[in-house]
Amino acid sequence: MSGGDDDVMRAALLVGLLVLTGCGGSDAARAPQTSGPSSVTVSSRAFANGATIPAEFTCRGVGSVPSLRWTGIPADADSVAIVVRDPDAPSGTFIHWVVYDLPGSDGELRAGQVPAVARETDNSAGSKGWAPPCPPSGTHHYIFSVYAIRGPVSGGSTTVVLGQIAKQAIATGQLTGTVTHA
Repeated sequence: MSGGDDDVMRAALLVGLLVLTGCGGSDAARAPQTSGPSSVTVSSRAFANGATIPAEFTCRGVGSVPSLRWTGIPADADSVAIVVRDPDAPSGTFIHWVVYDLPGSDGELRAGQVPAVARETDNSAGSKGWAPPCPPSGTHHYIFSVYAIRGPVSGGSTTVVLGQIAKQAIATGQLTGTVTHA
């Protein structure tokens, strides 16, 4: 990847930080966008891209995080981060999950499991970990973005962590699932 491509990707990711997130707009966080070079393939055993997320992974079921698999992580990645967001939320994009410091290689999370080495920051509900989909009306899209990261993500608030992810992402990929209000 050339330096110009890096600059374009960083600029696109930083523009994505302008997307307001949160529930009720009280503690706004910014979500990195997945535009720019994309070499990561993201899949799930639970649902196909564009398909319905099974109820067991929503507030109508157990509410555990679905399995995720990613391939195509560049060899120079230091770590992987995952951000799950719902751009259809009534008050703006809702962050359902931010997990980072996963090993910097192709990998997989089994349903309901997060490796002990991973770190999480607050979701838009104000708690660490996975906030299961629970749309108040209509059909919502849940975007599971996987970022290959070069350099350390030192932690901090959700806004700080998302900013670090945006600045240090060298490749991205995404998987989108839907949930319709019952």
